[in-house]
Amino acid sequence: MNALFEQKDNWIGADGAYSVALTQERTLWLFSDTWVGSVRAGKRTNATIVNNTLALQDGRGEGAKLEFIIRHDTDGKPAAFLTPDDKRGWFWLQSSACIEKRLFLFLTQVERTDEKSVFGFRQTGQWLGVVTNALDPPAAWRVEQRKLPCAKFLPEHQVTFGAASLVEGGYLYIYGTDEDIKPAGGDRHLIVARVSVSEVADFSAWRFYANGKWDADYRKASRIADGMASECSVSFLPKPGQYVLVYTDRGLSARILARTASTPWGKWSAPITIYQCPEMGWDKNIFCYGAKAHPSQGTGDEMMISYVANSLDFWQVANDARLYWPRFIRVPLTTERK
Repeated sequence: MNALFEQKDNWIGADGAYSVALTQERTLWLFSDTWVGSVRAGKRTNATIVNNTLALQDGRGEGAKLEFIIRHDTDGKPAAFLTPDDKRGWFWLQSSACIEKRLFLFLTQVERTDEKSVFGFRQTGQWLGVVTNALDPPAAWRVEQRKLPCAKFLPEHQVTFGAASLVEGGYLYIYGTDEDIKPAGGDRHLIVARVSVSEVADFSAWRFYANGKWDADYRKASRIADGMASECSVSFLPKPGQYVLVYTDRGLSARILARTASTPWGKWSAPITIYQCPEMGWDKNIFCYGAKAHPSQGTGDEMMISYVANSLDFWQVANDARLYWPRFIRVPLTTERK
């Protein structure tokens, strides 16, 4: 999987790296900030960055093939695949679900706050992209953008949905985060909504898990796990018969964590560390994030998980092409329950 993504030309690295099965044989990959250019002698050259791109994967394992989807503007320069209809900021791509040939994309709207810092941005909105012809080539997609009403972006408090998605039992479960923002850093918690698969784009039909019930008011949503990241995954594992939540510890960390539960809403177990990313030991500027599982790539005996290693120094990412790719690990499963 690592070799599959390590391109030498055109698409040369990205973060985000969400995936969704379109068919049994085809997987859609969704990326956020993406380098486009060339890799030569271990460095990225003649490169630029666009805010989001896609890829289509046909097949699995060694026989898999990837087609990267990068839009170009009228001057022929690389451009983001999706941009906000209201022309404010840009989109980073989060989770998605494909339901009866319709694709639902969660789109994080972001604006720049500081040109000099890699963390000089803020989220200002969350949208649902509805693609009615998801099995057509992405260039031919018809995408309708609908702004989520169940989101809040205040200096001291943020609520948003789309960090992970799960189709189960006739419902789409949409996982979000409820964050108290403090000077020393945020305290981010997992929350969850669900909606019938036939009513995903009708926000009035969404219900939010609140104290053991499903409530129409998103402000009542219960915090069901702490120490969360803004990106994660929730999958059902048939072998242990459990749902598993995978994420990077508190968003930025060498530790990839997992929790299990018997239902999509919990109660979630205490977290366990399933992997320690080695890249953060290379240099003090390197940080890891974005851990999530990819059910379409795993097997009955293992999970396939990706993460990203980035740097506080922009030029380190340009000059060290070991960084800023989806990096994959395989986690063996067991039938033991503890």
